[in-house]
Amino acid sequence: MANPSIRYGASIRKRAAGVKAKKQAHYKCEVCGKMTVKRISTSIWRCRHCNTTYAGGAYTMTTPEGEVAKRLIAGITKK
Repeated sequence: MANPSIRYGASIRKRAAGVKAKKQAHYKCEVCGKMTVKRISTSIWRCRHCNTTYAGGAYTMTTPEGEVAKRLIAGITKK
């Protein structure tokens, strides 16, 4: 069973399972390029290979707002 505290409704259990999978997944490190970034705590992610620490989303390495900010910064610095 996914999570014993989540009870009534299949759709809510599926959403919780998706969040849990994203939280426990490995992400690609921007410094060394390896798939070794894991969640340490809420919004804190660390690469197990090069020991680089990132601030990200609570359950995923990046948030949609962070991606937008990254694109805006890249566009400004390109000029």
